[in-house]
Amino acid sequence: MTDKMFENNQVSMIGEVVSDFRYSHEVYGEGFYMVEIAVNRLSHNADFIPLMISERLIDTERNYMGQIVHVTGQFRSYNRHEERKNRLVLSVFVRELEFLGEIEDGENTNIICLEGFICKEPVYRKTPLGREIADVLLAVNRSYRKSDYIPCICWGRNARFASGFEVGSHIYLEGRIQSREYVKKISEEETERRVAYEVSVNKLDLIPED
Repeated sequence: MTDKMFENNQVSMIGEVVSDFRYSHEVYGEGFYMVEIAVNRLSHNADFIPLMISERLIDTERNYMGQIVHVTGQFRSYNRHEERKNRLVLSVFVRELEFLGEIEDGENTNIICLEGFICKEPVYRKTPLGREIADVLLAVNRSYRKSDYIPCICWGRNARFASGFEVGSHIYLEGRIQSREYVKKISEEETERRVAYEVSVNKLDLIPED
């Protein structure tokens, strides 16, 4: 059962460490820390992805800025209470890590595979230039009756396909994790720049129920 839970949420990423470690929390005496990596896109821009990593996998007291790492793990979510409501916080939970000398040309540095259930009616729309987009919220089961809630964005024919999904539909998808900056309005006078994370989908399948 546990192996199955690992199979339905798999991430593989290669990127450059661009932050120091900061303490997150402790579970049964094991400390977990956050660190950020920059993952290149084909466009030569970068996604800045937060990793959650155990102190047992890496020396969190050292400075690894500029080093290239390959991590595998899962894309996880939790709700953080702020401003009188819950905010969905996402990060890659690292299970394995290795340091690389460089990134090979043409290597796929950002891969995610998810299997889960549609938990909110998909939102289909078109851009002013006519590009089709569908926003999907996927619930991915985890051990101990927990779930991760992963925002996903589909394009083109995948967007049209996703627009017909019902809440509870069982799907499999592949894609990449991307970061996106936006401005949050705090009050009439105050705004705050934030970063959202989502899965950009390039393969999408509906899993038929038995």
